[in-house]
Amino acid sequence: MTALPIYTISIGDPAGIGPEVTVKACRDQALQSIARWVIIGEAWQVQELAKQYDLHVDQVIKSIDELADDTKVAVFDAGLISKHEVETGQVSAACGHASINYVRLAAELCIAGKSKAMVTGPISKEAVAASGIEGFCGHTEYITELCGLETCRMMLWNKTVCVIHVSTHCSLFDAVTKIDQQRILETIEIGHQAMVNLGFENPHLCICGLNPHAGENGMFGSEETDLIIPAVEQAQTQGIHVTGPYPADTLFMQAVRGKCDMVIAMYHDQGHVPMKLYDFEHTVNVTLGLPIVRCSVDHGTAFDIAGQGIADPVDMQTAMKLAVNLTS
Repeated sequence: MTALPIYTISIGDPAGIGPEVTVKACRDQALQSIARWVIIGEAWQVQELAKQYDLHVDQVIKSIDELADDTKVAVFDAGLISKHEVETGQVSAACGHASINYVRLAAELCIAGKSKAMVTGPISKEAVAASGIEGFCGHTEYITELCGLETCRMMLWNKTVCVIHVSTHCSLFDAVTKIDQQRILETIEIGHQAMVNLGFENPHLCICGLNPHAGENGMFGSEETDLIIPAVEQAQTQGIHVTGPYPADTLFMQAVRGKCDMVIAMYHDQGHVPMKLYDFEHTVNVTLGLPIVRCSVDHGTAFDIAGQGIADPVDMQTAMKLAVNLTS
């Protein structure tokens, strides 16, 4: 019997819905048939939830080398937080410390080549900051640093449309200052390669303008004419099928109707708002430009419903499936 490939899941903040959606998602028989899933978290919590939601956990391990060839679902017991330290639905430094270290463990396994990809559950930036990690912006930037890189890109994906962002977790003011021709060009190149990896032979990328009406030929700002159009033209000389800039308020509607395969957004909310409005439950976050594959749910810790048993695992299942597809 050939052992199935290993994929790791960092369970997220122990006080949020990450543990619940992870356990529920791992019940999926189709997912169990294509990979060995290693949940990185606390054995006491996963086993408690597994009993509640009828998931069979094959192993509890302390090292990835302990994983058996026939295992379908295992728990990598991180041993970072005890049950009495977790107050469901509440932000805490203890949970922040645990959750960010689950991410670190998963990333290190991928970097070492012991896991084909990582899937991340939701964490609380407030909790991580409370744990003493200064300047923490999010999974995307943190994993990029672990990989020894300075830049990456965030992609949101669903079966209808994808969006990649020129900037991610920063203030709107900083997002505008980050926009330059080289960064836009790099985003186009990374987005193009991602779509090729997803099976698109000649993907069509459409780029948003920064300003209302894509600047209206300079009436509402010069970023389109000075920065975006030159980057688009430079990418076109490389054979990349990219067009624009287009007004963002209509481009996403046109993308959903088949105008393009990927939208390039200038900043976080320009891309996130329409994607979450269109298909929140099936949209997955993917970090691009890394030597490893990282997919994530596109929802937060949902502390307000944690522990109630009503969290929907479909986004986690979608992230797990995409992680496999991107590495197969």
